[in-house]
Amino acid sequence: MLPEIPTPCVGICRLDPETGLCQGCLRSGAEISVWPVASNEQRLEIVQRLRERRRARGVTSWADQRPRRRGRVAVGRSQV
Repeated sequence: MLPEIPTPCVGICRLDPETGLCQGCLRSGAEISVWPVASNEQRLEIVQRLRERRRARGVTSWADQRPRRRGRVAVGRSQV
């Protein structure tokens, strides 16, 4: 079971007219609207997409670069 995943909102809430993504957290309008009712598994998927968006823009944080813990099972992937 996953711990509660907090909102990625950083308080800069403006949708970019070209990309449709929030200029602060890089979520889409759909991701923002579903967040309050999303399961932790859905929230994790959103957060993982945000990490990829930040990397693609060259905007990463320490949390994006730290190594993942061993033994953690990826959500949505089958174990082999």
